Amino acid sequence: MNAVNNSNRIVIIGAVAAGTSAAAKARRNDESAEIVIYEMDEHISYSGCGLPYYIGGQVATLEALTPRDPIFFRDKYNVDVLIRHQVLSVDPATKTLVVENLATGETFTDRYDVLILSTGATSIVPPIPGVDLPHVFTLRNPVSARAIRTYIEEHQPQTAVVVGSGFIGLEMVENLVEAGLLVTVVEKLPQVCPFVDPDLSPYIEETLTKKTVTVLTGVAATKIWPGAVNLDDGSMVDGDLVILAVGVRPNTALARDMGVAIGPTGAIAVDRRMQTNLPDVYACGDCAESFSIIDGQPLYRPLGSTANKMGRIAGDVVTGGDIEFRGIAGTGIFKLFDRTVAASGLNEKQARDSGYDIVISHNIKPDKPEYFGGREMVIKAIADRKTEKLLGVQIVGYEGVDKRIDVFVTAMTAGLGVSDLFHLDLAYAPPFATTKDPVLYTGMILDNALHRGRELLTVDELMTISPDDIQVVDARVAKQYQEHHVDHAVSMPHSSLREQMAALDKDKPVVTYCNKGTTGNAAQNILINQGFRKVFNLSGGHKQYKACKKGQEKKQ
Repeated sequence: MNAVNNSNRIVIIGAVAAGTSAAAKARRNDESAEIVIYEMDEHISYSGCGLPYYIGGQVATLEALTPRDPIFFRDKYNVDVLIRHQVLSVDPATKTLVVENLATGETFTDRYDVLILSTGATSIVPPIPGVDLPHVFTLRNPVSARAIRTYIEEHQPQTAVVVGSGFIGLEMVENLVEAGLLVTVVEKLPQVCPFVDPDLSPYIEETLTKKTVTVLTGVAATKIWPGAVNLDDGSMVDGDLVILAVGVRPNTALARDMGVAIGPTGAIAVDRRMQTNLPDVYACGDCAESFSIIDGQPLYRPLGSTANKMGRIAGDVVTGGDIEFRGIAGTGIFKLFDRTVAASGLNEKQARDSGYDIVISHNIKPDKPEYFGGREMVIKAIADRKTEKLLGVQIVGYEGVDKRIDVFVTAMTAGLGVSDLFHLDLAYAPPFATTKDPVLYTGMILDNALHRGRELLTVDELMTISPDDIQVVDARVAKQYQEHHVDHAVSMPHSSLREQMAALDKDKPVVTYCNKGTTGNAAQNILINQGFRKVFNLSGGHKQYKACKKGQEKKQ
């Protein structure tokens, strides 16, 4: 098969989110272009993020996640999609490519005027014995999802091991538990869910343990057996089914072979128009590199939302459009049983490594009034002292997490300062939010820290200070202090603080705290107004302290 010469032949390699989005946009712009997509898989334009829920039975059929086929694109967009066709090589000098029909074994040559690489990403498989056993799977596409579900239905496994605790790993944990399996999570890093900082990870681990999931951190799988997995600490865990969810890497083999430049993240380097270093060669989706809107650094975050955006831009540019990619904040969100976890922007380590002088707040507030069933969400916000702009936000909560993270992302994208958050006119009614929304509270806390001398101290920072160098005041009622308190703290309830504070040294730093931060701030105000030289409020209060303390004790 040889292509007929055409002045605008667009060839796209890959037909999932980015590739099909590029084709659709290109056709909207140009009716005369000849558009061909080669896809080595049998499914196209599928919802990869929905695959764990098909395995767990929450999505009844695989067809619900694969609603479009080549006929759809041919009829609606006049785009030829050739599935089970793998592009073996590309010669940029002659603008030709060699393609294999995987169904017949036939190879043929095609040509392009413009080439768009949307080759996606592949699952990382750790180099350990046993990864090729029939009960071991990765999850990347509908074929792998069907294989996992079929295995569960036919073999009825009782136990499962999920290696890795990222998005896919934890979504698989939930769905395997829902399918009735006893699940163990194995994470080689010190914390579960590296998507968030270590001081929020304990809330996620708490959710898992409540569902009888065994969480093992700081260990790695070394060998997989039928029915068991060896770990590098010498232990063994039961696993009739094993899911490898240690991450993905951009599929760049073809791009490298044809001379396309690879960026520092390991993905294909592109400019804001999705163009590579080669003329008439573009890249988009999970194979391509993004950049952060926060610090401008290269960023690799393979998500369907970003892939669709990049694909649309590529399709526009190659047909004469002027849309440019503006970068991403790296926003992500996932569901874990009844909890929701979301993050955007830089995490604490990234912010420090980038040289920012940061202030951190842990805001613990209900998503709506308690009389309407409101439940607490923990919002960790990181801001730059110099510019007063948000650098990153992480949230662990129940309902309304998606709403709040989207507001924070919008604020970061618009370059708003933390004091601007309080002035946002957010929607309010008791079924949806509190009168002062958690977003507004976060702005108030950070604004107080930056402008009004109400400085914050994180639990991690407190734990690095010698007890001899600081005074810690528990502003809760005495009964709460007696039940549990911060190490080396003294009990001075808010109601009697004015009478008791004479026992404190005004020239020695003081840290106040309550359950979650509000009363601690009130105690901080009293001491500052009474002439104490340096007073901090413990970020997130005793609740955050207990979570971090528990996490540290587990590591030990």
